[in-house]
Amino acid sequence: MRSSSLTVRSTTEEDWREVRALRLEMLADTPIAYGETLEQALRQQEPEWRLRGRRGQEPRSASFVAIDGGSMQWVGTMGGYLPTAPGEGPLLVGVYVSPGFRGASAGVADALLDAVEGWARGHGSDLTLHVHEDNPRAIGFYQRRGFVDTGRRLQYELYDGGQEWEMRKPL
Repeated sequence: MRSSSLTVRSTTEEDWREVRALRLEMLADTPIAYGETLEQALRQQEPEWRLRGRRGQEPRSASFVAIDGGSMQWVGTMGGYLPTAPGEGPLLVGVYVSPGFRGASAGVADALLDAVEGWARGHGSDLTLHVHEDNPRAIGFYQRRGFVDTGRRLQYELYDGGQEWEMRKPL
């Protein structure tokens, strides 16, 4: 589905119900892409979802949502945060676009990444991400947007086997 209008904005604590609904959708759709299982997320209570919504307002993090103007449906999300280790720049996290809104022609992923990159420019000279090796659609999107594989591999934190690739893009 192509959106005739799209709003991208930061999330707030008051968005906690929508944040929760979209997170549950993303975990059901692409279980290997996030450091949390659907079962873990279902156990979270309202205070945790409020905290997640507030990430869009915190100084060391960003949380953006894409909302389809016609349906007012939340159709995508991306976030970023600043790791606490010295010398580490902004990290892209929590990337998701609903199936009916995927693809370059829909523009949802590009609009969200533009927002995260805008935030990240205020915090570093490059943007880093980790993507599961078995997620070729995501890897292709990141490559199209100028991210390159650094060669660094991390063990995937939820399941035995599999790795995450580190990719980086200069801002």
